[in-house]
Amino acid sequence: MMKVLMAAGCRVSLGALGLALAVSGQSAFAAEQMYRFDIEAQPLQGALREFSRVTREQIAYAASDLRGHRGPSLRGEYSSSAALGRLLGGSGLVSRRKPSGVILIEPARLAEDDGQGAPNVAAGSGGEILVTARKRAEDMLKTPISLSVLTEDAIEKKGIVNLNDVANNTPGVVINNNAAGRSDRSFQQVIIRGFTPSQATNPTAALFIDGTPVASTTAFSALSDPARVEVLKGPQAAYFGRNTFSGAINFVSKTPSDTLSGSVSGMVGTRDNYRVHADMSGPLVDDLLSFRATVNRFGKSGSWRNDFTGETLGDQRTTSGTLQLVATPSSALTIKGFGLLSKDKDGPSAQGLISAYEIAAPDGTVVVPSQSNCTLSGRNSAGGAISNPFICGVTPDLAFGPSQNTIANSYITDFLANPTGRLVSPEDGVKGYGLVRRYYHLHLIADWELGDSGLTISSLTSYNNERYSQFSDIDNYGTTAIPNNGFGPPPPGAPDYFDMPYLVERVNRDFSQEMRLSYDRGGPFTGTLGASYLNAFAQGGLGGGNGALGTSTFSNVDGATRNRTFGLFFGANYEVLPELRVSLEGRYQIDKLYAYAQPTGFTADSDIFVPQGTYAGGDTLLKATYRNFLPRAIVEYDVTPDVMAYASYSKGVNPAAFNVGFLSFSAPLQRAAEAAGLQVRVDPEKVTNYEIGLKGRLFDNRLSFAMAAYYAPWRNQINALTITEFDPVTQSVQIIRATGNTGSVDMKGFEVEGSLALFEHLDIDFAGAYNDSKIKSYENAQVSQLTGITDFSGKENPNTAKYSATLGAQVHGDLETGDGTWYVRGDMTYKSGLWADASNTVRTPSLVTVNTRLGVDFEAFSISAWVRNVFDNETYTSIANTSVLSNNFAYSTYYSGLVVGLPERRTFGLEGKYRF
Repeated sequence: MMKVLMAAGCRVSLGALGLALAVSGQSAFAAEQMYRFDIEAQPLQGALREFSRVTREQIAYAASDLRGHRGPSLRGEYSSSAALGRLLGGSGLVSRRKPSGVILIEPARLAEDDGQGAPNVAAGSGGEILVTARKRAEDMLKTPISLSVLTEDAIEKKGIVNLNDVANNTPGVVINNNAAGRSDRSFQQVIIRGFTPSQATNPTAALFIDGTPVASTTAFSALSDPARVEVLKGPQAAYFGRNTFSGAINFVSKTPSDTLSGSVSGMVGTRDNYRVHADMSGPLVDDLLSFRATVNRFGKSGSWRNDFTGETLGDQRTTSGTLQLVATPSSALTIKGFGLLSKDKDGPSAQGLISAYEIAAPDGTVVVPSQSNCTLSGRNSAGGAISNPFICGVTPDLAFGPSQNTIANSYITDFLANPTGRLVSPEDGVKGYGLVRRYYHLHLIADWELGDSGLTISSLTSYNNERYSQFSDIDNYGTTAIPNNGFGPPPPGAPDYFDMPYLVERVNRDFSQEMRLSYDRGGPFTGTLGASYLNAFAQGGLGGGNGALGTSTFSNVDGATRNRTFGLFFGANYEVLPELRVSLEGRYQIDKLYAYAQPTGFTADSDIFVPQGTYAGGDTLLKATYRNFLPRAIVEYDVTPDVMAYASYSKGVNPAAFNVGFLSFSAPLQRAAEAAGLQVRVDPEKVTNYEIGLKGRLFDNRLSFAMAAYYAPWRNQINALTITEFDPVTQSVQIIRATGNTGSVDMKGFEVEGSLALFEHLDIDFAGAYNDSKIKSYENAQVSQLTGITDFSGKENPNTAKYSATLGAQVHGDLETGDGTWYVRGDMTYKSGLWADASNTVRTPSLVTVNTRLGVDFEAFSISAWVRNVFDNETYTSIANTSVLSNNFAYSTYYSGLVVGLPERRTFGLEGKYRF
């Protein structure tokens, strides 16, 4: 509905676009003319009417753009541009003068797309990046939280296409995808500020799409073309809830456009790299219903050759699509529905083995060379001293490989086709070595403004469903020359050569609901009150080894786990003085955990882990309830109108868990688990975070910056525990994995980031993080057996970079033809080495990667050429201890080697995009 607002206040209906004009008798800003304003805090539309009445400036805007925004109180003398800047600040709207003299108010993205007139920087642009870190739109540099934001432009110019790219471009964030002898996309730990999680299923950071939780990192491998990605650092329980122990990453999708538009893009690169993307957006019913749909297909061949088969390692394929519908039944009600569907199909992963022992075939041919460079004084299970060859210092280059036996012969295909013990049906599961994963996500968000009361009711509903099947060669060397006779002749149905193929499967499902009441009338007080519910289900299955796969050795489905989480949360913010604000937030959370018997049933012969007795499949074995209150208090002070300092105190809790995987193993293996100190019940881990920060803009907005320092005692730390044992029942080695409360760590650090418009045609962005961890106490029997270390005081957390940094530079300008722009960009990322474990015995080298891109942009299309990993750096991306597997498992009692993740090597590409 087009509305015309005259200075006298009368309305005239002109159509369906909702354009409002506040008409005055003056059409230009007086250069230095000052006006006296006395405008109350109110909806922004009313504030602009008052502005027009005072200045008699002519203003045009779409009413839908102003919906939900409020103008602050404005009293005193200001120029018209300064007054607009204050009224629009933090709204994401900008003002610019049309040739007719009309001042147009519109979203910043529209001003950027339209070459007619430059945005007025003072009036709400000023380089502002809006974020929703506290479930409301705020200027990033006015938000008293440490956070990093990747904007749409940064994502495109830096070539960010997945979660690993987000981490590489965000200091203080590391993605670890290395565990259990494999390094692939089925296992990804998000590590923020050095808070290394015990395992991917027990994260210390949570992921969100539009503020709704997602089940795993899978969603981020399928999403493309976002509006922005927000990385929030420090506990975020008050507004984001469960698993936000060290932070959260929020993917913000683009909203549908008001007119039919879209784009088609394609990328081709070396090693069969390709990406095809298409999106379309527009109205379905004018002023009522709009849509945005995307489809995306990505693929590449790996950077490394398998020495045994000659195939590439690290092949990836992803197909995904999204659909978003936005309904606006009235000016006060907005309903958004979003759906994502994706499928991943990967080949064998790119990883290498560094062994401390030599493995040779019967004829003396060395299959796996020893790369040991030290001997550690370890301890056996009885506490006696033993000598353990190992790798110390900085990891060496691979002495062989990478090499894996990934031949899908009849032993393998028969095993994978057998439904016995399978969590994912053979029809839907992996057919050979690699990964098959299916995922979908749905969410529905509704916001209802209650008139001019300042109250908004919001509802957020989401559902996630993920299932994957992954098959790998976990001995990490390819050969058929070693006989499978370590314990006598192989059992019937087993191959006559030694091999260790292993299947891992998992199903995750969750449903969440949040209801929230927010208050904001533009006055000194704003507040939020809400409730949330999460119901999450998870179940795993695994199996394999060197036995008679599919004949007498099958996969085992673990008992499922479920958690039901109930939360009540609030946020209260008060402006004590114009330059001083305080916030008090909190969440009361109840976690109810359940563990169930495996589908085949379970018989407990003793009371060691669960009450003795026989349990049918799906029976409840364990349940527990935990209650926690998680507060956050913030004080923020405007040092100047453009620089803000803050201090905060917060608490976080990472949920408890049950170890149920080893309950499905044989009685001898359960006794081994008990002897190793494994327990079924794991209590929550807790952190208290103290933080100070400074952020703002200087030098006429040419420099924007944000700095933060924190100290965070981490107590009751949950750590991964792994033992490898020979199972006399199946005559094969089994890996027993669990977690336990075995640590206490003091975390501290400093973070800085910013951007600088150094010259008219040169922009610089920079960021750095120092994330230090100092272990106070820690227990891990396997690490102590390997190293002899029992006192880990002063050591650092594994799998995280203590130092990290990014530096980017972009030179840009207008084409001589005057109808387009050009740019040349370079980005450098740095991550210091990663320790393999808490003994700090061995680490990876520091990783430095350089990427470049050059391109031209026109109104309708753009084209760019790029190089990733310009200097072809082969530094390992991840590291994990492993047991070197041989036919008699002589080196499997303790850690005896390392599995390292291999990077994507230098890649050249060409990319084009057409917009309509």
